[in-house]
Amino acid sequence: MSVCESIKGLSPYQGGKPISELQREFGLSRVVKLASNENPLGIGQKALEAMQKAVVEVDRYPDGNGFELKQAIAKRLNISLEMITLGNGSNDILELIARTYVCDPKDEVIFSEYAFVVYPLSTQALGATAVVTKAKNFGHDLEAMLLAITERTKLIFIANPNNPTGTLLTDKALHAFLSRVPNSITVVLDQAYIEYLDQADLAIGWLKEFGNLIITRTFSKAYGLAGLRVGYSVSSGKIADYLNRIRQPFNVNHVAQVAAIAALGDQSHLARSVIANKNGLKQLAEGFEKLGLSYIPSSANFIAVKVKDAPILYQQLLELGFIVRPVEMKNYLRVSVGTSREISDFLDALKSLL
Repeated sequence: MSVCESIKGLSPYQGGKPISELQREFGLSRVVKLASNENPLGIGQKALEAMQKAVVEVDRYPDGNGFELKQAIAKRLNISLEMITLGNGSNDILELIARTYVCDPKDEVIFSEYAFVVYPLSTQALGATAVVTKAKNFGHDLEAMLLAITERTKLIFIANPNNPTGTLLTDKALHAFLSRVPNSITVVLDQAYIEYLDQADLAIGWLKEFGNLIITRTFSKAYGLAGLRVGYSVSSGKIADYLNRIRQPFNVNHVAQVAAIAALGDQSHLARSVIANKNGLKQLAEGFEKLGLSYIPSSANFIAVKVKDAPILYQQLLELGFIVRPVEMKNYLRVSVGTSREISDFLDALKSLL
């Protein structure tokens, strides 16, 4: 039985270690998970009530076109329904985009060296050529990305805010970058953490100017629906049509659609989540400073902190019941914002180990 060579060398995506797994492994009664950038406040009450009502309808297939959810997103962003593609989390959308625009092993995909792991995974799975540009101050070097463009470039991935570094590009820099990218190259602006920003949402308006732009977003972070897997992209109607041609039927389940609609309508829970995140980032930053640790200032809901012997410290934290995220940056660990108590307990544990 033959397998594609690109698949043989592919390592599967590893999510944050599950709480139950760590409890079994070390016999722990309490585990604090600060690894997967989840909302520490959890799901909003309106979304929870909507889910409970929807559960009794799971004997029926969901709306394959997601009309009502698209309608809610379109109203929120003031766009047309034809511009929206729904996904089983934004990861699903990212892979759909790669499959749509990367067709040949010679095709090139550009992304930063410190970027979301799904970008290289999707590229390698398709047997395409990854072009990895060096980071600038842990973030995207847009000039280096422009210089990396060749006649074989098909796709550029940019996360803003960036994961795992939390760095943020200005709207001015991004707009100037898009103005210099050839129209034949698709640019993906991954905005999974957009809700945490204190600034106007300008990127959606850029879609009228740049027909090669795709914006991806998710309900997994600020909206607290990570376990339901629901995300979406906004693009030109032409691009959305292509993405929907290869999208799996019923890729967003009924309960997820209903919960996402309710979450969009619960702006008070979103506001509380954003405030809690600001406070959590501040608490983590101050804690790291007291411990004499350097960190990367973050615009997302996590902080990458520099430590000595990160793999060893990661394991020691696991044994104490704290799950953080090892990343592809030497001696850095990514720590998600938790509740105030979770952060305080984590910092105490970190202090005891240091």
